[in-house]
Amino acid sequence: MIIEVTGLVKKYKDYTAVNGVNLSINEGEIFGLLGPNGAGKSTTMNTLLGLLRVNDGTVKMFGKDFSKHAREIKRSVGYVPQDYAFFETLSAIDNVMYWGKLYGLRGEKLDKAVQEALEFTGLWDRRKGIAKTFSGGMKRRLNIACAIVHKPRILFMDEPTVGIDPQSRNNILESIKIMNQNGMTIIYTTHYMEEIEVICERVAIMDFGKVIALGSIEELIDSISTGNRLSLELVSNTETAVSVIEKTDGVTACNNINGVLDIHLEKNERSLTVLLENLIQNEYEIKSMTMEKPNLETVFLQLTGKKLRD
Repeated sequence: MIIEVTGLVKKYKDYTAVNGVNLSINEGEIFGLLGPNGAGKSTTMNTLLGLLRVNDGTVKMFGKDFSKHAREIKRSVGYVPQDYAFFETLSAIDNVMYWGKLYGLRGEKLDKAVQEALEFTGLWDRRKGIAKTFSGGMKRRLNIACAIVHKPRILFMDEPTVGIDPQSRNNILESIKIMNQNGMTIIYTTHYMEEIEVICERVAIMDFGKVIALGSIEELIDSISTGNRLSLELVSNTETAVSVIEKTDGVTACNNINGVLDIHLEKNERSLTVLLENLIQNEYEIKSMTMEKPNLETVFLQLTGKKLRD
């Protein structure tokens, strides 16, 4: 394990923001940290980075206690915050140079590292451009360049794609995959559920300062009771069909939304078959039907009672 967190607690007077968090993160994985606003994920990330002092618990990275080896550990850790971590009035190259020097790089080693960081993020041709003139996507890429100039083994990323267009978002996600393929361990938070589904191998879901679920996306989906969801349109008699469907074994909910039936099924292979047989038996004719399988959003909603962006 490259990161081991045991019994982590962070309090602010009478408020407990992080309450006994345990995490084990494997070297070389992309690990997602999800939770509604106020769940404690940002506080957890800040304590792992050493930006906040913990009240209880231990954090180990590379097998070493963070509280005893913080300076050594931080040399191998990078952080991409949600806010911009560069100077708006400096050029891209000067910003990355600044961060490289903070991490102790000098001379040819610094020059090479800065060039590689800017080339990787697609900013080398704009290296002399002033940061404040950059587009939102370019600023997000500059944020990443500043965080990876020292080639960290662990990279924390907090909402790295917020406020940018889909193309820029996809470019950043591809960059994250490449960094991971090159051996970097990445801890990732976002409000975009689809990003987690695309890049993360395992996910921890937090609520009220605790980890309430942890595993691969497939494991998390298998852990919930919610089954498939149907959108069903009948040729006629939609209103009377609602009560028939609600009484069908394996149906947990049925709502008529502007003539389209929104049906939730139990996680049971027979649920759909029983429903269709019941409709045919009661002489209801189906006009159209689409089925949606449970996904990470379904898991999140069932566990927290909220949507991620609430």
